[in-house]
Amino acid sequence: MRRVMTLLAAVAAGGLAQPAAAADAQYARSLAATCFACHGTDGRSVNSVPPSLAGQNRDYLLRQLQEFRDGKRPATIMHQHAKGYTNEQLELIAGYFASVTPGRAAPAPAVR
Repeated sequence: MRRVMTLLAAVAAGGLAQPAAAADAQYARSLAATCFACHGTDGRSVNSVPPSLAGQNRDYLLRQLQEFRDGKRPATIMHQHAKGYTNEQLELIAGYFASVTPGRAAPAPAVR
């Protein structure tokens, strides 16, 4: 009986982990969304200017974000963007962009 209860508890906990993971993924994307205006939707920039973030190495992105935030890497605007984030939030942002399939964004259609 004890094994059955342990198994049921494990199955129930596993079922709860999926919604929590989905919430974390959504939270990470919402944090990363502030980057979309310059780096393109989901970090896929048009013509790689500024650089695309999609598919970059997580540890590299995290290190760059921390260096911007801490004033160790020169920047025109990135140091201002990065200052408002905790290490945990920067980890989520770096993880989000690392998980996105790289590719070029399509240029916006011409306005008529």
